[in-house]
Amino acid sequence: MRAAIIRGWRPALVILSLLCIWEIVVKLAKIPGWLLPAPTAIFKEMFVGFGRISAHLTSTISLSITGFIIGCSVGLLVAVVLHLIPKVQEAIYPLLILSQNVPIIVLAPLLVIWFGFGILPKIIVITLVCFFPVTIAALGGFRNTPHEMRHYMLMAGATKIQMFSKLEWPNSLPALFSGLKISATYSVMGAVISEWLGAKQGIGVYMTLASSSFRTDRVFVAIFIIMILSLLFFGAISLCEKRLVKWRREG
Repeated sequence: MRAAIIRGWRPALVILSLLCIWEIVVKLAKIPGWLLPAPTAIFKEMFVGFGRISAHLTSTISLSITGFIIGCSVGLLVAVVLHLIPKVQEAIYPLLILSQNVPIIVLAPLLVIWFGFGILPKIIVITLVCFFPVTIAALGGFRNTPHEMRHYMLMAGATKIQMFSKLEWPNSLPALFSGLKISATYSVMGAVISEWLGAKQGIGVYMTLASSSFRTDRVFVAIFIIMILSLLFFGAISLCEKRLVKWRREG
């Protein structure tokens, strides 16, 4: 904990300096609040209007976590299947790459047309942005298993399942957690994008209402909340990594 605080003071100082420069520029240039609010005005609106934001915040967190769990589960399952069945990987892998070339902002309205305004199209959006980093990271971890260890287990008569469970899976955990960290940050943005489609609550809805009423300070409040949520999710995955991949830290 102490080491984390020591490492964290430099980026905290940089962020604080940027906020101070922002505040000074807005005050000296006399920029109107509807065009670019000062950081003090943004934080004031965040604390004063927290009761108004809390319901939206709870909805976005719930949607992000649900989509993250489903997306990462799908991504991990796809990675395991592709790794254990090479012929399937040869056929499916190009489709995975193509799936990431379709802009989510274009695909989202189609999902609403196909599946309505319920939670399903929102979960699909988050799944699409979360599963790919996990799949690629897990496949990379499986492939990076040391050859000498693989050769040793083959000489010992290990089956393909034993090779996977005893060697390839543990070896892939550091790479897998890298993919999970990326997906954790993507899940929040995916939830916000999905809420733009037609939700009743959520940070995306709050941002849309604030933008349409020219409440720029509330738009920045929503942006700051999205950034904070992404950092919290990233930190939670990093903490799980430290707990589960102890052998890497000790090494």
